[in-house]
Amino acid sequence: MGLESASHCHKLGPFNPCYPKRDLWKKVSFLLSCGGLGMSMGEKGGIISFLTEKGFNDQSIHDMFKKCKHLDRVEREGACEVWNYLKTLGIKERKLSSVVSKCPKILSLGLNEKLVPTVQCLATLGTKTSEVISAIIKFPPILSHSIEEKLCPLLAFFQALGIPENQLGRVLLINPRLISYSIEPKLTHVVDFFTSLGLNENGMIGKIMVKNPFIVGYSVEKRLKPTSEFLKSIGVKGSDLQQVVLNFPEVLCRDVEKILRPNLAFLERCGFRNGQIATMVAGYPLILIKSIKNSLEPRIKFLVEVMGRTIDETVDYPDFFRHGLKKRVEFRQRLLKEKNISCSLSDMLELSHKKFILKFGLFEGLS
Repeated sequence: MGLESASHCHKLGPFNPCYPKRDLWKKVSFLLSCGGLGMSMGEKGGIISFLTEKGFNDQSIHDMFKKCKHLDRVEREGACEVWNYLKTLGIKERKLSSVVSKCPKILSLGLNEKLVPTVQCLATLGTKTSEVISAIIKFPPILSHSIEEKLCPLLAFFQALGIPENQLGRVLLINPRLISYSIEPKLTHVVDFFTSLGLNENGMIGKIMVKNPFIVGYSVEKRLKPTSEFLKSIGVKGSDLQQVVLNFPEVLCRDVEKILRPNLAFLERCGFRNGQIATMVAGYPLILIKSIKNSLEPRIKFLVEVMGRTIDETVDYPDFFRHGLKKRVEFRQRLLKEKNISCSLSDMLELSHKKFILKFGLFEGLS
């Protein structure tokens, strides 16, 4: 390296002429690793000194240069404009550092040509500014995708699936990663899978996506199909399976071996038979993904040991596992016991608090 190039070093933001010589050459070596010899260190130093001033360390900057091959062409002034603009949106400094670290390409975007129009477009999709900010923080590359080539075709595709126009923005802003998915073959493959389950009428697929915008991000072969086959294997088929997917799509997103099968094994250990489990899953599918330790086990223990009921009663009323144990089940059980009242689980838990009190005349028990 020539003396003329080396003489630039003390002028760059990250450098201090008081540094020991070995640290200075370490910095110089790092500069070269960020982009080779294509630009002078003075030119590169503008963006590097900017990033250093914003709190990024050498390794972070190095990683950012690897993510964005054209970062060395970004001028300091442009980076400052982008950074300040994102701050005006309401993104706090700490979050902003994370945003830029995840997608350094943002710093290379033209402010008025690209960034502002994209943010304005996203703003039309949300009802609150916070929704747009949250989407940017969750998936910063959303700002780098083309409105005409990616966003508009994606929204049209979702609308064709039956997602109402007033819900399109919600779906995208909740899961902004959607904008990175290709319509062909990624999204159409997921749609074909839902169609194979008979969920292709009356905007069913759109309803599934509104309930769980993340579901289309899962692999059909590695996740969605295995979970659907597992549900079929325990007796949840046909219209029951369709209702599970339509109303509780999160069940389809869980890992069979890590979550669904262990929950099935627990229910079997409790004494439920296969047909009973299928009935309960069809009635309340979340029983397969609830925590055994924190949800299923305490409820069944309370049902049998404290309430003196049999597990068979939950087959008739699977929503027993939906209600809060302390605030609803234990509280109402205490009130009924004080009055020596017997009733079904559904009568005990299904009614609103006011109707429950009125039905069983429990005013005195509340005094």
